[in-house]
Amino acid sequence: MYFTDRGIEELESRRGEEEVTFEWLAERLREFVDLNPDFEVPVERLATWLARLDDEDEDED
Repeated sequence: MYFTDRGIEELESRRGEEEVTFEWLAERLREFVDLNPDFEVPVERLATWLARLDDEDEDED
């Protein structure tokens, strides 16, 4: 188990029943980076990965 799994598990247990939009998520990520500029690159990588998930499926065809 990675250390980050604990945070992911907490997120799932506390907010797993909620539904959010990607617009809401993008705004929270912007807020996080504004408060924690050292995390700009990892957040950018996560956002890009999420945005391109469907692209991987197209490459496999």
